[in-house]
Amino acid sequence: MTASGSPAINRERLHRRIDELAQIGKLGDTGVCRLALSQEDLQGVLLVKRWMEEAGLQTRIDAFGNLFGRLPGKDAGKPLLMAGSHIDSQPYGGRFDGVIGVLGALEAVQSMAEQGFVPEMPIEIAAFCDEEGCRFNKGLFGVRGITGKLEEGELERIDAAGVTRREALLAFGGDPEGFEAARYQEGAVGAFLELHIEQGPVLEALGRPIGIVSGISGPLWLTVEMTGFAGHAGSVPMPMRRDALVGAASVITALNALARSEPGASTVGTVGALTVFPNSRNIIPEKVTFTIDLRDIDMERRRERETQLWRILEEVAQEHGLTYTVREDTNSEARYCAERIKQVMHEEAAQLLEHTPPELMSGPFHDSLAMSNVCEYGMIFVRCKDGISHNPLEYSTPEDIELGVELLYRTMVRMSKVEREGG
Repeated sequence: MTASGSPAINRERLHRRIDELAQIGKLGDTGVCRLALSQEDLQGVLLVKRWMEEAGLQTRIDAFGNLFGRLPGKDAGKPLLMAGSHIDSQPYGGRFDGVIGVLGALEAVQSMAEQGFVPEMPIEIAAFCDEEGCRFNKGLFGVRGITGKLEEGELERIDAAGVTRREALLAFGGDPEGFEAARYQEGAVGAFLELHIEQGPVLEALGRPIGIVSGISGPLWLTVEMTGFAGHAGSVPMPMRRDALVGAASVITALNALARSEPGASTVGTVGALTVFPNSRNIIPEKVTFTIDLRDIDMERRRERETQLWRILEEVAQEHGLTYTVREDTNSEARYCAERIKQVMHEEAAQLLEHTPPELMSGPFHDSLAMSNVCEYGMIFVRCKDGISHNPLEYSTPEDIELGVELLYRTMVRMSKVEREGG
């Protein structure tokens, strides 16, 4: 399995915890549904909190709904080394997305403590609230909260049942009045590490169990509302129609073409949610609301595609006699991993593996994207079967997860004693 003998982590404990957490919000045989700030999410957070306390960590759930476990260091005044991810899921999700980053970091720190290792600086393990963004259509809530990046009106966003984020957060135990006090001061975190399944097919195609992330694509999330005029489907002649769904379909098709327009480019474009009003078989659709997800590691190219998209929206609206509005939900720059952290990972991987892990970019965003605004960050990817994620069929082998956690452990140990080594 490795080039340097047995692992330092407790593999049985790691997999037992992954399996136990997967029972909360279980969906079918292999999936999970733990929507952010739901009762299932709270059950999961409280279970992980108990495991953190069993590992000897100091725990707290903050005003944003984030869970933290802290291992003291030799110098409490040094900037934190933070590691973690999230445990909330998509409504049709898998058991590994985010989870291995939280439980892997916990396993790494618990192994350190059991071996008597005392880090130079404090270490915090984070399970951030609402990374996925599917319930309130705006993700990275908890990590943006502690980094001071929340936007106006976020607490008034509503889910499909009409529940506001404020109501859900209060029921979860969060406290909007405590947001300011829960923010981390500038310089409080020195570096952030995240272990995550790849959620793509590259590592499997290369035949490699783990990879080192080079950077995260910049995501642009838009919500578009196109409005026409309802009429009887049997009596309004085709040339006289103002069909909002036909217009939306034209935009969706054009987005797909835009994302494919440069062969080999890392551009991706997706419409993942669409609602039609009045949604009747024999009424011409009057209003269609749909989401746009546009991403690229090359920001110049992404901005060019965005400009083209705006032009398409205007042309389609004019052609079909429609009006439209666009709400920007997320707009982030691409962010690159710290070279010094990647170097540590490569050096430790050389001792752990019989080959050099590849570097690869991340199309999906992660909590690391927000943390990159306040500190250096590094990520490790674990191979997943067929590149499947956000699906109950999501799967990574125990052996691949162990390698990822072992590399995370070794990276954390190296970075936790860098002051002593004069780094």
